[in-house]
Amino acid sequence: MLLAIDVGNTNIVLGVFDGERLTRSWRLATYRERTADELGIMTMNLFRHTNLEPGRIDGVILASVVPPLTGMMRDMVTRYFGRDPLNVDGTTATDMPVLYEPPGDVGADRVVNGVAAFELYGRPRSAPVIVVDFGTATTFDAITARGEYLGGVICPGIQISADALFQRAARLPRVDVRKPATVIGRTTVGSIQAGLFFGYVDMVDGLVRRMREELGASSASPAVCVATGGMAGVLASETGVIEEVNPDLTLIGLRMIWERNR
Repeated sequence: MLLAIDVGNTNIVLGVFDGERLTRSWRLATYRERTADELGIMTMNLFRHTNLEPGRIDGVILASVVPPLTGMMRDMVTRYFGRDPLNVDGTTATDMPVLYEPPGDVGADRVVNGVAAFELYGRPRSAPVIVVDFGTATTFDAITARGEYLGGVICPGIQISADALFQRAARLPRVDVRKPATVIGRTTVGSIQAGLFFGYVDMVDGLVRRMREELGASSASPAVCVATGGMAGVLASETGVIEEVNPDLTLIGLRMIWERNR
């Protein structure tokens, strides 16, 4: 069994694979001050709650974009699972050439997502892939039809935009991000929700369309658009470009990279 850990700026996601099957997954809030013992106790409690024996874990793979937690998570895995985790970084064999400049600057989670999206949706169709990850930042990643990580776009996440609006505009309230009944708001809250929700939907449509045009110049097939991340299920159905939604894309990519490095 494999334990896959994705450490993001907002959430830490853990998943347990039995072969290729994802049997369990958990999502925790990211706090940079957590110690290795705190992380270990929380993880052990999750295992106990689902009657999983930690001793059954044969390997651990880790991708982290939060440097203060990377070392703590490695220490936790070593002490509580007795394993040396595979930490995905610029030196990890992924079988995906990275054309970013410099290659080490691209986030580990973005490459991991690219590996999974290409294998699941791009390679079977001989098509490029665009991955939209609705996380702390909203990222768009382009994978060529040859399976190369080409680059992408980074935008503020929808929750970051909502928080910034509340903090910088004295008379505007903090609102929950959700789809309003109408685009034209009849209240301040409704107006803000319309701007956030439909603004992001149209941003996704516009950026994916432009990326498809650039990728189409070097491919006979149109790029497949795949969404993942916390808001994917809410926003994807409103766009006209997202074809697939896979909330476990990063965990699946980690499993694939683990297999390539065994």
